[in-house]
Amino acid sequence: MPPGGSAIRFDNSFATLPERFFARLNPTPVAKPRLIRLNTPLATELGLDPGALGAPSGIQMLAGNAIPDTAAPLAMAYAGHQFGGWNPQLGDGRAVLLGEVVTPDGARRDIQLKGAGKTPFSRMGDGRAALGPVLREYIVSEAMAALGIPTTRALACVETGEEVYRETPLPGAILTRVASSHIRVGTFQYHVARDDTEALRLLADHVIDRHYPELADRPNPTLALLDAVIDAQARLIAKWMSVGFIHGVMNTDNMSVAGETIDYGPCAFMDIYHPDTVFSSIDQGRRYAYGNQPLAAHWNLAQFASSLLPILAKRREDGIAMAQAAVDRFSDRVDDARLSEFRVKLGLRHVNDRDTALINKLLDRMAERGADFTRTFRALAEGDEPPGFSEWRHAWVERLAQDGDTPASRQTALVNANPAIIPRNHLVEAAIARAHSGDFTAFHNMTEALADPFVADADSPYRAAPTPETQVHQTFCGT
Repeated sequence: MPPGGSAIRFDNSFATLPERFFARLNPTPVAKPRLIRLNTPLATELGLDPGALGAPSGIQMLAGNAIPDTAAPLAMAYAGHQFGGWNPQLGDGRAVLLGEVVTPDGARRDIQLKGAGKTPFSRMGDGRAALGPVLREYIVSEAMAALGIPTTRALACVETGEEVYRETPLPGAILTRVASSHIRVGTFQYHVARDDTEALRLLADHVIDRHYPELADRPNPTLALLDAVIDAQARLIAKWMSVGFIHGVMNTDNMSVAGETIDYGPCAFMDIYHPDTVFSSIDQGRRYAYGNQPLAAHWNLAQFASSLLPILAKRREDGIAMAQAAVDRFSDRVDDARLSEFRVKLGLRHVNDRDTALINKLLDRMAERGADFTRTFRALAEGDEPPGFSEWRHAWVERLAQDGDTPASRQTALVNANPAIIPRNHLVEAAIARAHSGDFTAFHNMTEALADPFVADADSPYRAAPTPETQVHQTFCGT
């Protein structure tokens, strides 16, 4: 494979860990790569040259056909619980980490090609990605970033010029994904399953150095790491809940220790609000329903704590007590974080003991009436009264008066806290359908609109809820 140009200069740290952490390999070349979209603002933020990335040599690199001299391509090893079932070896089955870049502000970011071909962890898969899931992840992950939710990002997507075979032949594509790191709860589980205490120590030290350097001098850095990941996940799940987002596959291998949303498969934003809402076609038991996401995160964090036991304390019983106490704090933390997020959505600046009841009454009323999640909160922000909410709205207005804000400042805060538009499932699916016929106009238009989700004209098509005929009831992984 020819060496790449200088579109990206890598500085790698994960690749310096022992070989049992990953498998070194290059992406599998593709036939006729064509750039679909380059995220120019993100490239600039990363300190990369968008012109070089969009040039023919840059596109060859984004397709995996050319590897920069400073890259250290590898597929990461990890294990995980999938819908509660244990799998001792998963790993990057269709992704290759090219390496890491250091941004102008000193942050370290992974650059990964998703859909880059077979790896030793592919099992029976082809290692490729279909166009639809790549476009979905690009749209949704960038929308999440614009909403202020910690997430992996999409730097680029390219067509491969090849077909992948699922139920039918589909056009292939590759997503260039950016992350604070791709280390997961399942990465720790992988080494625990092999009784590799040395690897656990190395991994914990690496995560602390990379994501939580302030913990290095704590009396027990490993316990501090557990606590920091618990905090990060509590904040993340609360933010998901505040925008009606449903991840769909909250397996332990899909939980980032950096506290970022990762692995957008059958993800979706709710239209009609109900806590039992599920979109994922494989979640038959509603394990990862909207309202179950805090419980799922709690379960995953218990597995993370269990994985740290060999390095948490000299005596195992002491480690168990520490881990249990830390995990037990998650429920209160996620509840507090969720309350804080919904207070902001309703413009409640000062804490009031009755706020929880006020918020829950609104959500209960929304569920009873089949109200649209995003449109209801946006209507309240814009001073409209959703039909059937007059009694609740009266109580809310009385509560707002207690904070003493001016109506103008309050409305500005509300509009800035409640998006006008989200990646509506029916519009995402429509954009993907058009892309399958070679027309990417809807994909580009939607991506650009979602870059500023708090600003949209009243007649914007992205504000519209789906009709009964266009409503999407199921989403799919695409693997």
